[in-house]
Amino acid sequence: MELAMNPEQDSKGIQELTPQQIVSELDKYIIGQDAAKRSVAIALRNRYRRRQVISEIRDEILPNNIIMIGPTGVGKTEIARRLARLAQAPFLKVEASKFTEVGYVGRDVESMIRDLTEIAVNTGRQEMSERVHAKAAHNAQERVLDYLLPEKPKRPNPKAVAAAMPSLFSPPESAAAQGDNGEDALLKQERLEQWKRTREKLREQLAGGELDDREIEIEVEMRPSLSTVEIFSGAGLEEMEFSLPEPLQSLLPAKKKRRRMAVHEARDLLLQEETSRLIDMDRVIELALERVHNSGIIFIDEIDKIAGGDGGYGPDVSRQGVQRDLLPIVEGSSVATRYGLVNTDHILFIAAGAFHSSKPSDLAPEFQGRFPIRVELSALSEDDFVRILKEPRNALLKQYAALLSTEGVRLRFTDGAVRSIARIAAQVNEQTENIGARRLHTVLTTLLEEILYAVPEAELEEVRVDEAMVAEKLRDVLEDKDLSRYIL
Repeated sequence: MELAMNPEQDSKGIQELTPQQIVSELDKYIIGQDAAKRSVAIALRNRYRRRQVISEIRDEILPNNIIMIGPTGVGKTEIARRLARLAQAPFLKVEASKFTEVGYVGRDVESMIRDLTEIAVNTGRQEMSERVHAKAAHNAQERVLDYLLPEKPKRPNPKAVAAAMPSLFSPPESAAAQGDNGEDALLKQERLEQWKRTREKLREQLAGGELDDREIEIEVEMRPSLSTVEIFSGAGLEEMEFSLPEPLQSLLPAKKKRRRMAVHEARDLLLQEETSRLIDMDRVIELALERVHNSGIIFIDEIDKIAGGDGGYGPDVSRQGVQRDLLPIVEGSSVATRYGLVNTDHILFIAAGAFHSSKPSDLAPEFQGRFPIRVELSALSEDDFVRILKEPRNALLKQYAALLSTEGVRLRFTDGAVRSIARIAAQVNEQTENIGARRLHTVLTTLLEEILYAVPEAELEEVRVDEAMVAEKLRDVLEDKDLSRYIL
């Protein structure tokens, strides 16, 4: 995820992608699930369209939150994550089952807004760091050179140098009349020139890495910070961390401490200091909050785990309460964060759940109304597995081929092998729990375990995986149902 520090860059980036182009980009990583892709593509484009509205109705246009319904491993999370990357938007994935109703020990729902804001600020700081990196690196190098060659001769008075120069060609009595001032000035000038030559030589050695292991003593800043205090209350444990925001910390006087370390370590530490000095955190926070308000995306997984729960006791007693607490957040409210108030009116919420033992109608009616768009993701078939193994840019077969290529081994899969792997994954999903495309990970890991263990000692140049090899490696596991349940 990246945070554009210029709001216009965000609009321009989204403007370049129409809904059809967004779906095409998602197709590069996610197989199938066309209905879900269309829904999120429209939702993303509508955010750009809203920002182009110039009338007062602009603030009244709210995002249509989406709820995805489908078994695990079919691409719900990946769709939301890839969508956020396309939009360069702050993105957070949370599990609804981790939250508790206010009054219970655990995380409160407002913490997701605080976490999203923290992500946006950290990403903004990282982007600003990249912008000032060149200048910060130069400043850090100059400070290292100051420690390597600490004493800089005083610059002589130019008038004294000019007065001393004619004395070299004047009669002895004239030179004597000028006294020692001219000679001192010339000596200082010579020392300064020698210091400059030495510094340039050290600069070349520092750039070439010749001084990396030399130890120097540097002075580093130790910013004062208040201790973390944890107090149990209904506001949630994460709210009990008592620390000053970064802009206020910068106003406090920094304590300095001398440390002895190698040049390469000192350079990295000084680079961090110089980068922090060059970053305008007020501007970073301002733009980060703007991005959260208008472009933030929160993916709430396992939403089915808080459905129902009419009982008044037991570990799930607060499920209905979590729904009630989520209502104002999803509908639109202001949440206090360490960087200021964050309004959630235009944050896009995407909820997802398998709904094996419950159904969307088990959610509270008010909560259902906050997610007007519902899309159902279908279970993956054998043909889908074949495409997942071969087509996406991050396909599993490409990943394993890339891993083994680092050892000088070429990994090749025949079409028959790919079909066999897909068939086995689909078969195991039918016989045991259906975990979707994640089953391919377990099958491929079992299939390639011996090869991955043998390389590089085996000194292989090429490994060809065919249908016969797949049958041989996985036959025993498939025939033993109990073993298949645990291994695959």
